[in-house]
Amino acid sequence: MKKKVKIRPWIHIYVFAAVWVLWAIFLPMHQLLHFIGLLVASILVALLVRRIFPGSVIEVEVPLPEPEPFTTGDPEVDGLIREGEMALNEMTRLRAGIRDPKVGGKVDEIIEVSGKIVRNVMEDPAHFRGVRRFLHYYLPTTIKLLHAYDRMDAQGIRGANISGTMGKIEDMLDTMIEAYQKQLDALFAKKALDVETDIEVMEGFLKREGLTGSEFTEK
Repeated sequence: MKKKVKIRPWIHIYVFAAVWVLWAIFLPMHQLLHFIGLLVASILVALLVRRIFPGSVIEVEVPLPEPEPFTTGDPEVDGLIREGEMALNEMTRLRAGIRDPKVGGKVDEIIEVSGKIVRNVMEDPAHFRGVRRFLHYYLPTTIKLLHAYDRMDAQGIRGANISGTMGKIEDMLDTMIEAYQKQLDALFAKKALDVETDIEVMEGFLKREGLTGSEFTEK
């Protein structure tokens, strides 16, 4: 965010000081009236200098205020959400170092699905019981495997052990994608049931009122 700030030149201070020095040299300063006269003269000179040298206006960056930390009111749920957010940040950091576009695409998908799961917990804290294992075990294990992949890839060689282990991690990423998608889908099981119930109730009302199918005739 930018804010306009007016910069006044240093000459204002120099002129103000010069007025006091010249008055002290050439005019008396041993009565109250003398000091009042000096003050009036200083103000008049300051106004004149300000008109001649008005200064300039510049735009400066003003840091935005820190947003209030998100909270559900439940310390346990808030702790799980923070764990999830930190895991997402770490996976994003590790993703930046993956050079293989195919592997990078898999990690992108894991990050996207994981982010949706975390956001669903933020929107509906009741979901946290269903994703506790996901946040406490699955995500940390995912990060551990990505760390191992990153270290092996950084060696610059593909010996039998390194290539074999990296290949297993790449295959495991596919399994994770499928599992995490199922985890996300499971969060909507209750919501889907509620929607189906609402549809059935609505259909019942419309049917009783004769507003569906051939029973409805526009009057």
